[in-house]
Amino acid sequence: MTSPFSHRRDFLRSLSLGTAGGLLGGLARAASPTGKAKSVILIFNDGAPSHLDLWDPKPDAPSDVRGDFMPIRTNVPGIHVTELLPRMAKRMDKIALVRSVHHQHQGHNSGMYWATVGRPYRIDSTLINPSRTDFPSFGTLTGWLAQRDGYSGSMPPYVITPWPHCDSRAYITPGQFGGCLGAQYDPFVLNTDPNAPNYRPPGISLDEQVGSDRFGQRLGLLRELSAPGNTVVSRTASEMDQFHERAVRILQSDRAAEAFDLSKEPDSVRERYGRHQWGQSHLLARRLIEAGTRFVTTVNGPSIIWDTHKDNTKRLRDTLVPPMEQAYAALLDDLEERGLLDSTLVVWMGEFGRTPKINKDAGRDHWPGCYTVALAGGGIRGGQVVGASDAIGAYPIERAVSPADIHATVFAALGYDCRAITYRQVDDRPIPLSEGSPIRELLA
Repeated sequence: MTSPFSHRRDFLRSLSLGTAGGLLGGLARAASPTGKAKSVILIFNDGAPSHLDLWDPKPDAPSDVRGDFMPIRTNVPGIHVTELLPRMAKRMDKIALVRSVHHQHQGHNSGMYWATVGRPYRIDSTLINPSRTDFPSFGTLTGWLAQRDGYSGSMPPYVITPWPHCDSRAYITPGQFGGCLGAQYDPFVLNTDPNAPNYRPPGISLDEQVGSDRFGQRLGLLRELSAPGNTVVSRTASEMDQFHERAVRILQSDRAAEAFDLSKEPDSVRERYGRHQWGQSHLLARRLIEAGTRFVTTVNGPSIIWDTHKDNTKRLRDTLVPPMEQAYAALLDDLEERGLLDSTLVVWMGEFGRTPKINKDAGRDHWPGCYTVALAGGGIRGGQVVGASDAIGAYPIERAVSPADIHATVFAALGYDCRAITYRQVDDRPIPLSEGSPIRELLA
């Protein structure tokens, strides 16, 4: 089963279904005057990286727990990461590690739901798909808040690149779309590799064979067909009208096409991020944030590529960590050099951690009992560790943190009181942005 966003024609069709409902324009920057962060970039490692082999080394644990990677010093005295992260070690003064995050779902899609929505899914399973009863993710809610507070311009408020969260493309993770808020709050999902030689994001600009004059003629014909007496009065019809207006706005503007066009970047910058899917997705995230997008998720997949049940050491060392770390370090440096890091919150996470004990296949299995989330920029106090795991990284022993607390911290950094602002579920219940509590020691 292919992604529901695979081709341009599917994207155009999705305008009537709400898939591109996030195409609303640039932010009203005064929306959160008390928040230091104005936008968020979420680096999400689908499949769940091992916290023990990256951020939370246990050098004194038995060999079948500590693994093959040695701890190294960082530029912050007393904080160590593993040898897989030499770039991050040099930037630890900008990064805060929360080493005590935990929840209870072991399935990939339900785990991703809990991590990005901040609430448990109704069942713990990978074999699930989105629905309009889902609670929305914090990316969705950030886009919803931006729309609530007003827009100008033509940038989508919430973008996912390069592919949606999913398990094997057959099961798309719930929560990342509009859910109970409605299709008009769905993100714009790139659904193409930004490192491909023929990369061109679908649905961002007019087809060369159409042109602005011909497009104007088509709009005129559509308005005639939509004249009073020919319209259907319903919520769905109203949403379709909104989608149509947003699609027209973005197609008639050059701003979005410019922001998505990576050929505008010097080769040296593209090389700095890495000429691979992850690197170019991170570069695209910076360009989108710079142009006015509020929330960008870079999915370091495709699919659950970080699911290291076998050959954990080899896969992390040779395949997974190097491109991720290169792109992550380049993003932090680039944001700082452009004066954007103070206003851009960068969050790194997976759906859970990996088992403390290495299995018979030299891998680590699913482990939601304890894992690490890293935060930088956007008013976050770097150079610190919040919480602690036990001697083998199995459970929190200090300052246990839930995904909801991470979300509450993100909203607080953006200037929103997560308990005071509510949205409506499908049964009309008021739901707070998050039921967690901000991690105050993280907020500058």
